[in-house]
Amino acid sequence: MPKKDKPAADDHGSGPMPRSTSRGFMVLSLLAVILVGLNLRAGITSASPLFLDLQEFLGYGPFVVALLPSIPTLVFAVAGMATVRLTRKLGLSGTILLALCVLGAGLGLRALPTTWALLAGTVAAMCGIALCNVAMPSFIRENFADRTSMMTGMYTITMSVGATAASALSVPLALAAGSPTLGLSTWGFLALAAVLAFLPFMVMARSERAATPSPSSVSPLSLIRTRRGVVITGLFTVQALMAYAMMSWLPSILISRSMSPADAGIILGMLQAVTIPATMLSLWLVNKYGMLRGAFIMCSVMVAAGLAGMVWLPLSLAWLCAVAMGVGFSVFPLVLLVISYSGDTSEETTAMSTLAQSVGYLVATSGPFGMGLLYSLSGDWTLPLLLLILVAGTQLWLGVVASGYRRGTPQRVQ
Repeated sequence: MPKKDKPAADDHGSGPMPRSTSRGFMVLSLLAVILVGLNLRAGITSASPLFLDLQEFLGYGPFVVALLPSIPTLVFAVAGMATVRLTRKLGLSGTILLALCVLGAGLGLRALPTTWALLAGTVAAMCGIALCNVAMPSFIRENFADRTSMMTGMYTITMSVGATAASALSVPLALAAGSPTLGLSTWGFLALAAVLAFLPFMVMARSERAATPSPSSVSPLSLIRTRRGVVITGLFTVQALMAYAMMSWLPSILISRSMSPADAGIILGMLQAVTIPATMLSLWLVNKYGMLRGAFIMCSVMVAAGLAGMVWLPLSLAWLCAVAMGVGFSVFPLVLLVISYSGDTSEETTAMSTLAQSVGYLVATSGPFGMGLLYSLSGDWTLPLLLLILVAGTQLWLGVVASGYRRGTPQRVQ
């Protein structure tokens, strides 16, 4: 294994070239990446600060309390499996456009003041997000083959911007709308904006795709027998488990310790906001110095420190824990970089992305669901947080292993 972790993102000599270099096409591609990124976390983090208000407003029981924050990862696992088949029929851009429409419809459905509408709308919205989650690494690779690292960073930063805005504005929007369900539905307008912006890009992409041969298909199942497939899937799993567990329950943890819901939402927003400069730092370390392994180590240590602080530090230092976890959660673009260069074609990348996200999110569902269940049984958040620290240690090990991978044919498990 080489001593210096020179990232695959710096290797411009192989891999697919951009389909078009025209200024109009590139501008539309860039706009598409930004607007999709803004949507992919807002529908999730907008609900977290309102969980207690939603329960009081709709009157549902403890089962729905535990189920609601578990829906995103569970749906991501199931719906993500359909992405490969959809991209064969609709193409990447067509699949993403369909996903945005489903996302907007699901968010709009949550305006109805009933428990079934909240659950059904959340499921539909998460289906849209799941398709985008899987398709976007290939979309970036296909349209920005020589700028994959930069565009992955921009994509994840816009995700953090959307998540930050949703976390901080969720409670004020609900108060202004007069109900938590109406407040949640307002984020559907962001999905509508993405749909309208994506339509002209779709037209240009379709005209260019008509002139190219149909791609060969790659089965995600064929990758699960490779060491690379196992490690990348495991790495995606542990980072998703920690991220969604804390995005779902951090406000509730703080509220249980006497913080107001509005302030708890701000703390969650702070966590999301910190991931923006932290993502820039992580990708700078990778691009400038080839420190992919160092970036993985930094992220794992920081998220473990933030979780430990939630256990042992006073409530007045909750912001410090949020900062540490925000730095730690900047591991996400690093995982996407590993996925983006896990195959020699965009079809192989889509297959790896499907495998990692479908299996990863299925297992990661145990994070938010398990935390809620353990808290219900013990009445305290200490045990769930300590278990997440162990998960951070697993992420550290998998990140070190994954940082040694290069583009090429994966080695099969013996």
